[in-house]
Amino acid sequence: MNSELYVWMNGKLTMGEHARVPILSHSFSRGSAIFESLGVHESPSGTKAFRLDKHIERLEHSAQLLGMQIRFSKKDIVEAISQTVIANNIGRGLVKIMAYWGHEAVVDLVPKTPLDVAVFAIPNGGELNLDDPTPVTTCLSRWNKLHPSTVPVEAKVVGNYLNGYLARKDALDRGFDIGLLKDQDGFIAEGSTESVFIVKDGTLLTPPLGGILSGISRMTILEVVPHLKIPTFEQAITVDDLRTADEIFTAHSGVKVHPVSKFEEHELICPGPITKRLIDVIDDIIFFKDDRFAHFFQTI
Repeated sequence: MNSELYVWMNGKLTMGEHARVPILSHSFSRGSAIFESLGVHESPSGTKAFRLDKHIERLEHSAQLLGMQIRFSKKDIVEAISQTVIANNIGRGLVKIMAYWGHEAVVDLVPKTPLDVAVFAIPNGGELNLDDPTPVTTCLSRWNKLHPSTVPVEAKVVGNYLNGYLARKDALDRGFDIGLLKDQDGFIAEGSTESVFIVKDGTLLTPPLGGILSGISRMTILEVVPHLKIPTFEQAITVDDLRTADEIFTAHSGVKVHPVSKFEEHELICPGPITKRLIDVIDDIIFFKDDRFAHFFQTI
């Protein structure tokens, strides 16, 4: 992150180069930080955050699942985002909220103090490209998705992302962009950091909740498709379904609908007609051309 950008930490704005936590902090050394990433967009009436209420609800839900308490209220966090975006003069970009134990914890496995909070705002451009239309290639990862009986997979917690790191590294080592993880029953769960959708015979399919993260972009797509009259089902997806799919795309906070050109040896029309319709409608939404979904945004 650019050290010249301002970061909000526990109620104060500070330069990025001074935004530090001890190397032996619990969240750094044990991976216990929880976080959210969301887009901000420049509208004719000012900068607005995409699905802000849903992201903060999920942050609070992550804390609840892990038995944690966040030091600041929802209202405080919204104000922190506003201050950080304004201080960095960001119209379009990405906001990251982190809640973490920032004190040293050499032997303390279960701290009893509330979580500190930091808010970052990163402008679009350079390494961050929210408008990247480049199709991606995918493969079946040799790693499986974490099982819900071992950790709460619906918690967006740093430690869980080692699973995604391994899936992404495995894919890159084999010449693909994204590794798709199976669950313990052999069905497709999600990508390295992405929700997965396929199209078969004009019907949109995505894995059900229960063993995957409840993605905000996934939620948004499921709320949009009824307006497009696209038949959609949340159901188990097999590896063979991927190999015979007409279209595949992924979804995450950065690129809402990312078309897939290839699953291993299976070449796909990219983007396919349904994927293209979704790309177009999501573009209209985030560029404020579709008033039906104005409620997805909150002025900050």
